[in-house]
Amino acid sequence: MPEKSVVRKIWGKSDTILFVFAGASAEFALNKAVDWLYFTGRLPADPLGRLFSTVMYARKIVFSEKEAALKAIDQITGIHRTVEKKRGDKIPDWAYRDVLFMLIHYSIASFELLERKLTEKEKDELFDVFYRMGKRMELTGLPLNYTEWVVMREEHLKQNLVKSHYSSDLFKQYKKHLGTGRYILLKESQKLVCPPIVIQLLNFNRSPILKPVIFIYKLSRAIRLDSLIKAIVLPGEYKAQIRSLDTSYA
Repeated sequence: MPEKSVVRKIWGKSDTILFVFAGASAEFALNKAVDWLYFTGRLPADPLGRLFSTVMYARKIVFSEKEAALKAIDQITGIHRTVEKKRGDKIPDWAYRDVLFMLIHYSIASFELLERKLTEKEKDELFDVFYRMGKRMELTGLPLNYTEWVVMREEHLKQNLVKSHYSSDLFKQYKKHLGTGRYILLKESQKLVCPPIVIQLLNFNRSPILKPVIFIYKLSRAIRLDSLIKAIVLPGEYKAQIRSLDTSYA
């Protein structure tokens, strides 16, 4: 992937990745296949760590050379196959597609929130990266281009999301692991990047209080105060990991 690729710009900034994480953590909770994430018990025990590791795998693939990226994708596939074997069932292809679709959506939504609108060409490029990831995982029924993805994404949102006891439990775990203040910040961040159906199912009010704060945060980056802000709002155990996300490509 070229160093100037927009995909590397998106995944080379901790700010953008944090919003990808925030959005995905909301949508994960509503997915009809979330019971698979509960099967091993690791998700409820460490929801932030498990979701963050998913995002980090995607980032590793974006920044790796071809062979290393393929190896990382095969590792993800192997982990899932092991879980399937233990449960004696197969994770449905639509659930895998949902995760890919989330990464595409939240990459776009987060970058456009914090930076600028993406061009159609840039969206095509982003789609292609995750399309190739899906093909390597031997997923079926993938859309062939960004335009098809937009249609299929809407269908998946309507068909594959539901608020369940898993959803409620997962948000309880978020609050437990983040604390009240950071938990409120997480939910407000989710409102800025999640599709309307996700916000509706989670019964969020539609007035994100962070919207005016985003403008102030952008100004803080210009005078290099953003690292101080992140140091204040982020959990201590993730600060070093999150600092390492910023690259020269962004």
